[in-house]
Amino acid sequence: MTTEQTGSLDRGDGVELAWAQLPGTGPTLVFLHGFASDMAGAKALAVRDFCAANGQSMLRLDCSGHGRSGGAFTDGTIGRWTEDAACVIAARTTGKLILVGSSMGGWIALLLASRLGDRVAALVGLAAAPDFTERLMWQSMASREQDRLLREGRLEVPSQYGPPLVITRALIEDGRTHLLLDQPIAFSGPVRLLQGMNDPDVPLGNRLTLSSRLTSQNVQVILIKDGDHRLSRPQDLTLLTHTLAALLHEIAR
Repeated sequence: MTTEQTGSLDRGDGVELAWAQLPGTGPTLVFLHGFASDMAGAKALAVRDFCAANGQSMLRLDCSGHGRSGGAFTDGTIGRWTEDAACVIAARTTGKLILVGSSMGGWIALLLASRLGDRVAALVGLAAAPDFTERLMWQSMASREQDRLLREGRLEVPSQYGPPLVITRALIEDGRTHLLLDQPIAFSGPVRLLQGMNDPDVPLGNRLTLSSRLTSQNVQVILIKDGDHRLSRPQDLTLLTHTLAALLHEIAR
């Protein structure tokens, strides 16, 4: 088993971004966590263990306001967190990448793929949630909640995964500058989208919209009939690692 290295780096304004990295064979798998999650979740660790067992290079990281990274969660936006991920990737990797994005991380992966171009060999989405700030947050709010958010700049909402979350006006407004699902998404490499059919957070229709917007002809949507949003059960993690193994074999051919 390869030993994982850990550390942090200053993104340029004094905020430290935490990372963990496995040396190994390329392409480097980069795990991008979800909203209010971090790089220590079950999916990230399953990818780490898979890579360690197979001598595969891997990078995971915490965006600002998440996990071990500095900064306030409420200062974050999709644009800010995409920049955080890009900063760590630039500092810690070379060569080809496979971006593995969970929920919000799937949106960030798509934005990074546009920026990094040919460096991105493939994309894997786990309940990927592009445009969630608009489609799943703003549009699900009652008008009185929208008014309060605009007036006060923040809104506390319940979460089934832990303490209530604070949604900021900046998060919603910045998200609108990064929307993807109303236009073609230019990416030519393989894409694998794992989606639970019992996901209460990301509707199946969003996943099908994403698959149709991607310009790649090598897109597979893998449905887990009894799967939820987290996709963190042992059987879900096994499916994830099998998907990664098959994808790496395909790319190597």
